[in-house]
Amino acid sequence: MTLMTSTRQNEPSAMPLPNDERPKKIEIEGLRKSFGKIEVLKGISLEACQGDVVAILGASGSGKSTLLRCLNFLETPDAGTLSICGERITMPASAKGRMIQVDRQTLIRIRTRAAMVFQSFNLWSHMTVLENVIEAPIQVQRRPRAVCVAEAEAVLARVGLAEKRHTYPAMLSGGQQQRVAIARALAMRPEVLLFDEPTSALDPELVGEVLTVMRSLADEGRTMLVVTHEMGFARHVSSRTVFLHQGLVEEEGPSADVFANPKSERFRQFIRRIEV
Repeated sequence: MTLMTSTRQNEPSAMPLPNDERPKKIEIEGLRKSFGKIEVLKGISLEACQGDVVAILGASGSGKSTLLRCLNFLETPDAGTLSICGERITMPASAKGRMIQVDRQTLIRIRTRAAMVFQSFNLWSHMTVLENVIEAPIQVQRRPRAVCVAEAEAVLARVGLAEKRHTYPAMLSGGQQQRVAIARALAMRPEVLLFDEPTSALDPELVGEVLTVMRSLADEGRTMLVVTHEMGFARHVSSRTVFLHQGLVEEEGPSADVFANPKSERFRQFIRRIEV
């Protein structure tokens, strides 16, 4: 597949592109990451095209969150190549040959194109919901405040929280806080959304409201990489599923296929254990 120039995810095409003509939004090749003597990622390769919703599954310690954090450069990979929304990221190497952090402008560009939603919300407690959503577009992207406020109010309405815009995070439920975090990511006008176990910190009765928002984003054709233990989302919402085991891709493919006919015995065991 030929790499094409990236386009804004929220700018719909006149007609859908065939799968083999969709631009690649994420390309990972041979990604490695160690913490001390423990190698967490052992050569991960995968890709996501425009409109893909990729569910990333695996047991605790398999490298799922580390993979996502490397994409957003919250962690610096030790080896491998990355392309984010058509831009190949060149990372400088230290004298010992290990990659070091990219420069600030590249970091801002990457995090704008691929916005991340964390499991712990990470909202600023001293700011209202609206202030949380407009902070990065104003301070990082240097966009006019009036434009940012208008867009923030629109995305808050999009996630069902328009009436909470002047509320502080402490006054919200966990599900509402996570929806604010999604709105904050959307306000950056990203081309890719990265979700790191977005429902794992929620009480069971609040999980549904967050998954409903995520399903609607998938229905819009947004490109999403989702680390999750929600098997229903992986089966029925994601277009592709990737299963990691001990830092390697153990199984991947269209979600309907991998769940209906998994080739890996480890993945079959994982499904049985999770769904019990």
